[in-house]
Amino acid sequence: MRLFVLGSAAGGGYPQWNCLCDVCRLFWTGDGRVEARSQSSIAASADGRNWLLLNASPDLRQQIIASPRLAPSAHADDADRRATPISAVLVTNGDVDHIAGLLTLREKQRFPLYGTSGVLGMVNESPVFKVLDPAFVDQRPVKVGQAFEPLPGLTVEIFSVPGKVPLFMETGEVDVGEESEMTVGVKLSAHGRTAFYIPGCAHVPDALKTRVRGADALLFDGTVFVDEEMKNAGVGEKTGRRMGHMPITGEGGSLDAFDGLDIARKAYIHINNTNPILIDGSDQRLTVEAAGWTVTRDGMEIAL
Repeated sequence: MRLFVLGSAAGGGYPQWNCLCDVCRLFWTGDGRVEARSQSSIAASADGRNWLLLNASPDLRQQIIASPRLAPSAHADDADRRATPISAVLVTNGDVDHIAGLLTLREKQRFPLYGTSGVLGMVNESPVFKVLDPAFVDQRPVKVGQAFEPLPGLTVEIFSVPGKVPLFMETGEVDVGEESEMTVGVKLSAHGRTAFYIPGCAHVPDALKTRVRGADALLFDGTVFVDEEMKNAGVGEKTGRRMGHMPITGEGGSLDAFDGLDIARKAYIHINNTNPILIDGSDQRLTVEAAGWTVTRDGMEIAL
């Protein structure tokens, strides 16, 4: 099984287009310790030829251009001039940074679109997504806990993780940390290997620890290093937890939440532009690496 990181940053990417926080400022001033990152998405394959896209970020077109393995020339033949190695798509929630890229996939290529009934229903309620011609895009609702095979040899199971509804659906008091079909993690299995992709998670309950025990790889929510990072950076008032993302450090942080679970590879993904783990050699980067975590980057491949 192969995992390919198309985008490693959180919503807005890195650097964020209008941000002069300390971490973004490094990029704007040409500091070589940081590199640009697009918004969170990965692809998975059991054969290196057919790929499942997990989340469709607003940066999807550029991510495809930067990834020769996903180019049409890698798959198309004379009989089909609109075909790429992207053979199926799965969205894990309804956040803008995970569904906006679906609009890029409107160009008359056939593919199944997987997601929970709640997330797909939310997509269908927006008139703009009607550009996804149902004659070509076959929407396939999947249930939490129900395994399915979107590609030959690749088995997928989604499961609820603590989260919240998308920002644009928030009204009144927001229930942050609820487990529902609106925020899911993904288990990927092929050739006896197992990986988990969880780009958004408000906290780690015992059931989640049990689920990921013994995995070959875990790609987990690395949005913020500390809970009040946005406020400390002077760019917002919401904490990481209020946004539905547990911090890496501090009480209840993710850094040591998976200790002792025999996970072969642990990597942070969905990293906010304010997070200093984006800086090569920073104390924060060294902290996570010393704890056995990798910081994902665009273009990273994980072979299992």
